[in-house]
Amino acid sequence: MKKLVLLSAFSAFLLNCNKKTEVPVPKAETDSLAIVEPVIDTLGPKSFCYMEVVGKDTTFVSIDDNLGTVTGKMYRKFFEKDQSKGTLSGIKSGDTLKLTYEFAAEGKKGNTNDIYFLQKKDAIIEGAGERDAETGTKYANENKIKYEGKGYKIADCKLVEKALK
Repeated sequence: MKKLVLLSAFSAFLLNCNKKTEVPVPKAETDSLAIVEPVIDTLGPKSFCYMEVVGKDTTFVSIDDNLGTVTGKMYRKFFEKDQSKGTLSGIKSGDTLKLTYEFAAEGKKGNTNDIYFLQKKDAIIEGAGERDAETGTKYANENKIKYEGKGYKIADCKLVEKALK
């Protein structure tokens, strides 16, 4: 019996000596500031450029939308007619750009006209409606404005900006 107890104790001793001591591997601390992910700016200004060509007439439009406040430029280049060139300013209401076009035409500066555009994915469609009899520049009824036709298509901003200079 003594031999059995000694043999068991010796076996237990050998088993414990052969055991590898496992040291826990420390986890690398990650600095949350060190992780750089691409930032998508959804609040900054959005710029769009459009162009429409009808026969020999061309219209160039640039739009900057800054959280619903819209600014831009427009140039109507007519073949053998007076041209108009000026600035756009106004607001975006849903998918409609409600703008005032302040322009120079026929050698006269300071002309203004309301102009509304329906903004689509790849185009803007200019609204047409009855004008106020008193001013002739504002729409008589915004609810009766019709947006028809193909509209002004998205264009290369470099080309549009060159024409707008």
